Amino acid sequence: MTDDLAYAGAAGQAAAVRSGEVSARELTELLLARIERYDGTLNAFTAVMAEEALAEAGRRDATAADERGPLHGVPVAIKEENDVEGRVTTFGTAANTRPAPADSEVVRRLRAAGAVVIGKTNMPEFGLFPFTESSAHGSTRNPWAPDRSPGGSSGGSAAAVAAGLVPAAIGGDGGGSIRIPAACCGLFGLKPTRGRVSTAPQPHLWWGLGVLGPLTRSVEDSALVHDAIRGSVPGDLFRAREPAGSFAAAAAAEPPRLRIGWSTRPAARGVRPAPEVVRAVTGTAGLLAGLGHHVEEIDPHYPDPTASFVPQFFAGLRTEAFAMDDYARLERRTRETVRLGTWVRPGVTRWAMNQGERTAARANRVFDRVDVLLTPTIAGLPPMEGRLTGTGITVRAALRSMPMIAYCALWNVTGNPAASVPAGFTAGGLPLAVQLVGRRDDETTLLSLAAELERARPWADRKPLPA
Repeated sequence: MTDDLAYAGAAGQAAAVRSGEVSARELTELLLARIERYDGTLNAFTAVMAEEALAEAGRRDATAADERGPLHGVPVAIKEENDVEGRVTTFGTAANTRPAPADSEVVRRLRAAGAVVIGKTNMPEFGLFPFTESSAHGSTRNPWAPDRSPGGSSGGSAAAVAAGLVPAAIGGDGGGSIRIPAACCGLFGLKPTRGRVSTAPQPHLWWGLGVLGPLTRSVEDSALVHDAIRGSVPGDLFRAREPAGSFAAAAAAEPPRLRIGWSTRPAARGVRPAPEVVRAVTGTAGLLAGLGHHVEEIDPHYPDPTASFVPQFFAGLRTEAFAMDDYARLERRTRETVRLGTWVRPGVTRWAMNQGERTAARANRVFDRVDVLLTPTIAGLPPMEGRLTGTGITVRAALRSMPMIAYCALWNVTGNPAASVPAGFTAGGLPLAVQLVGRRDDETTLLSLAAELERARPWADRKPLPA
């Protein structure tokens, strides 16, 4: 075995185990060794489940061939907001101490598909801000540049995948938290349609804002994991309409000629994209036109999502914060944010969700003109580590977050699928990315288009230098 296998992605590692090139235990041992070697610098993991993972891998190796799932023997990591049986679900805090009595539905489905759960990944407290920094678990570093942030809130998952510590890791996205770290770490990250992936045992993730999904090296990897975890269960507040075929089939198919509108205008006021970000979008637009699509610059006429987003943000935080064992151990900034949101009572939350549907109707008018919208994912480059340092005042932290969420958060309000797609690197070696947004329930178009971009402009073979 070589480190090339560590960077082979979920599909590549599944194929290696399936062919007998490597056993599930050997693969798990390889990745555990890489975690031990590199994570001291990266701080991607909050918990490494070495003993449990090796035992689970051994059980996978003993499984009959006809009973093996599509992710058989593939190690995966789980963001700290998801329950793993026997482990504390910390939400990035020091305020929770009770081990989870059972796996969450997404973890259960991963295991049913044959995956090996290798550990849990870092996040900021409750995922409040798009930088993976907390007093409980410290800061996660970007594998491409250790002085930079991997973004957030799924920054631990992104750093682990980018560094070849796992081929896939579960993240959550309530305002860009899959797409932002994917953009910062040179990964593919698809925020699925609201309700596509069950949030059980919780009925929702931040009401209408949050969804779960993987961060992966390639489009194929993402489709493979999404097919394993998608679907609703009784008790889910939201349900998505099932597509006609599998996500894996969509990722392998050539897209039809599409109408693609591009814009670098942010949905949030007061944010200006960096020149490198603008060039990434215009370069991608030119590439798509060369691939035969109809591409034009448009004005998306974004509605303002603030009236819907802010109340759901506060309501989601309050739900999670008040469920902790020791509220007093939360960060001061978090407790301050909870106090700022005391005006969001249940009636206000219901109003905000209804307002979100009106916002969605306006935002989706763009798809009367185009099939896919192309924008930046984030307004700037991966930020320097320590963006939350000295931001005890919540408003200051929110202002520092705006360039990160300016292109993403609207689509959490509307529930549309949106993907961050790698778009090359700066001269200094920092990842660039663009965002593809599609109609509700139409992840398959985004997957086929993103896979076409990956074939034309490959990215998954790029590896960061050892941290």
